Amino acid sequence: MFEFQWPWAALLLPLPWVLPRLWPNRRPVEEEIFGGQRQTLLHPRLSDLEAIFGARRLRLPLAGWIYRALLTLVWLGLILALMGPQWLTPYTEVSTPGYDLMLAVDTSHSMEALDFTVEGRPVSRMSVVKGVMGRLIEARAGDRVGLVIFGTQAFLLSPLTLDRHAVRQLLGGVVAGIAGPATALGDAIALGASKLRERPEGSRVMILIADGDNNSGGFVPREAALLARTWGVRIYVIGVGSKQRNIPILENGQIRYRDDLTMDEDRLKEIAELTGGAYFRATHTRALEEISTRIDQLEKTEAQARTAFLPRLLYRWPLGVALIALLALGLFPEGRKRLVGGGANA
Repeated sequence: MFEFQWPWAALLLPLPWVLPRLWPNRRPVEEEIFGGQRQTLLHPRLSDLEAIFGARRLRLPLAGWIYRALLTLVWLGLILALMGPQWLTPYTEVSTPGYDLMLAVDTSHSMEALDFTVEGRPVSRMSVVKGVMGRLIEARAGDRVGLVIFGTQAFLLSPLTLDRHAVRQLLGGVVAGIAGPATALGDAIALGASKLRERPEGSRVMILIADGDNNSGGFVPREAALLARTWGVRIYVIGVGSKQRNIPILENGQIRYRDDLTMDEDRLKEIAELTGGAYFRATHTRALEEISTRIDQLEKTEAQARTAFLPRLLYRWPLGVALIALLALGLFPEGRKRLVGGGANA
């Protein structure tokens, strides 16, 4: 399908023919003042000059016509290029039925706590998060997956997309503290739910992985959970951390022990219950399988077909014609043909 991107530029086409009529070029006869009186200077052999130039003009009707045609062609080519001609090729994208999963990951400073062990060595909460969520992303083939990270503020790192590998790469580059040292749990829930609200009903799922702390942001977690429930968003919560005291954490290159890094499991359970989801511990080996089973029981988003038109710009063609005509004008300066090789002017 052919169309112009800016068809209104065609209004400039009659400009060269309109302007001379609006502002005619009236050149007064050159006069010289002698003794306070205006006198017209005349050539002593004016009749001979008129005969010479008159004969030359008679020999140049074709050159003058070509000159005007080239000027017209230059103007038409420039205006057509300005109008932005383009050829639109239809491209149809079909999305298969699936679920809309928004992952909300806690990246606050507390996620550097070393209260997990793998093969006898301490592992940070962030390492556990990446492992758990990475396996979940890989298992959700055909689903649209998004990613929200939150610390002092909540950020949408990836919108809902079918490119699960890209989301997993983004998650792999996340480090603790990237969004600030504090925890805006309520803001993360509200942000993720607002993005899922734009999707069809029935398959809006948020998977929240956090330690339950909330000491920043404008939303209280309970209020954000009620808002998510209003928008039909189910939240499945995976709790990371422990309830013990003297939790080791890496700070400034040294391991220190703190008592304020315990997990608020009651808050995480409340969020899951308010939205019709479920709560799991990150150490629960069957947590991912149970979450996937519950998600599969929901209603899938129907397949969607979206047709987009890919433009192929064609302005180069009229612009090229205008440039060729402009170069050809060099052969006809002011309507007189220029001969190559030092010959006399025609």
